[in-house]
Amino acid sequence: MFKYVILGIIQGLTEFLPVSSSGHLVIAQRLFGFTGEEIAVSIVLHLGTLVAVIIFFFKDIIIALRDLKLAAFILITTFITGAIGLSGKNFFESLFSSPRVSIAMLFITGVILLLTSRISINARKEIKLKDAVILGFTQAIAIIPGISRSGVTISTLLFRGLNKEICFKLSFLVSIPLILGASFLELKELNSAVQTNMVNILTGFTSSVVSGLLALLILKLVIKRAKFYYFGYYCIIAALLALIFVK
Repeated sequence: MFKYVILGIIQGLTEFLPVSSSGHLVIAQRLFGFTGEEIAVSIVLHLGTLVAVIIFFFKDIIIALRDLKLAAFILITTFITGAIGLSGKNFFESLFSSPRVSIAMLFITGVILLLTSRISINARKEIKLKDAVILGFTQAIAIIPGISRSGVTISTLLFRGLNKEICFKLSFLVSIPLILGASFLELKELNSAVQTNMVNILTGFTSSVVSGLLALLILKLVIKRAKFYYFGYYCIIAALLALIFVK
């Protein structure tokens, strides 16, 4: 059970902090000796962070549902990401068993985050169609373990010149349909995991919800203070350390 608590904490913190939850989970599961159930465990923990997003952004979700333009942009982003994810499903899933890939992508995430330090002005508040399209492709790239979804999507929107608060909210609003869709496609794996390991699965789920809410609070403060790029140093250091400890 302890291993699931730790995995839940790792998922909750790294899903929202721009340091790649998938990369950390792949590496942590290898260290803990998980075999054959990586995808199922990942789905459950992602559902936990989905609950955290819904709780944290509840008011923004209601606003998005009432704003047809914003809702349409979210659907466009989701469609693009989903189309790429489905067409390359087998390829992406194969990467989750390769810690080396996760380590390399975690390093790349760090570099991208560091580049955001060069951004001085991001005052635009109006979201455009081009933002939604680019975000869809960026989010698809983040399916690769080691690439931080929040990291690259927020960075992309910052590079596009959008206001920091808008970048923060939009990045997580577009994650909701993505996580729901991915979980639905893996229901078979999920049902198997829950039936055979109910207590541990629920423990990991609860742990990811609580740590996810904490991570969102931290990230919101960091972005407001324009220190987002600091996470880049962590990603690079974590990747280098992982090279030493993960075989």
